[in-house]
Amino acid sequence: MEKHLGKTTPGSPKGYLKVDLPILGSLAQHETSAGHRDGYSHDGVGINTDESENDSGLIGKILIALSWVMVILTMPFSFCVCFKVVQEYERAVIFRLGRLISGGAKGPGIFFILPCIDCYARVDLRTRTYDVPPQEVSWTKDSAESTLCGLVPGTYMTLTGCFASVTYVLTKDSVTVSVDAVVYYRVSNATISVANVENAHHSTRLLAQTTLRNTLGTRPLHEILSDRDVISSTMQVILDGATDAWGIKVERVEIKDCRLPVQLQRAMAAEAEAAREARAKVIAAEGEQKASRALREASEVIGDSPAALQLRYLQTLNTISAEKNSTIVFPLPIDLLTYFIKAKEASDKNK
Repeated sequence: MEKHLGKTTPGSPKGYLKVDLPILGSLAQHETSAGHRDGYSHDGVGINTDESENDSGLIGKILIALSWVMVILTMPFSFCVCFKVVQEYERAVIFRLGRLISGGAKGPGIFFILPCIDCYARVDLRTRTYDVPPQEVSWTKDSAESTLCGLVPGTYMTLTGCFASVTYVLTKDSVTVSVDAVVYYRVSNATISVANVENAHHSTRLLAQTTLRNTLGTRPLHEILSDRDVISSTMQVILDGATDAWGIKVERVEIKDCRLPVQLQRAMAAEAEAAREARAKVIAAEGEQKASRALREASEVIGDSPAALQLRYLQTLNTISAEKNSTIVFPLPIDLLTYFIKAKEASDKNK
């Protein structure tokens, strides 16, 4: 039976649902509380880890007894089949006649199984990395509406079937960006990861893709480009809560790259260049304003003392001659000639 969250969106394919971020974050809590109401603990959501050989019924007891007889009769060759070894980073989840045996997962080290009666699943507890494929996401400053499948544990096949059809997150005033990320996760409960979900790793990866799209689709573009740490933390919390019922622990989420369309890159580059040119013009205008003020003050000082103008003129001539020019052309100021004429007239009168 497929489980659904929220209401189906009009015009959406069958199985598409409108899901809010708080719902994603509370999936594990919802399923765990439901498990307590039904009489099982979080150690085995939907399963009973306290089953023993005495609960197998008459036929089960007979089969177990026959298996023990076969093991005893074929000793020591049966030891090659009955004893198994798992590594330090592995655990073995054992099923006896379809039921989980008491004691939970076995390992690390050696453990015993009954041939033809027991079967086991080997679970790797090491941290895995998953590169989330680039997601085409549309952004808006107001709000975003997205359609997702039900993400409740147990609806893995529904999620797998509909995710391929979800290509874009439709938003208002949207711009499409391509974002990819990397997710670090590990199996925290081997029993739950085997008994509660068909493929815990594949389900976690699909959930990571949909969570990335849903998280980025509700944020403006400038936040996607600048607040990557906040987005990573939000995704980590949502994924960790949703996969808790699958026995998965999401340790870290990192946004790797955010690629913009070529047209948008050109527009942003032109905007940045225009802003830089505007700042440069403002700085140049402020410099000219300060220089003009200094020149005005200098002209006032020179106007109060005519001799200062002559000294400035002679200083300029000295500077030009110091550059070793072969020919120097400069105008002869009338004021200087007037000074010499007056000096000659004064000398003539004295004579």
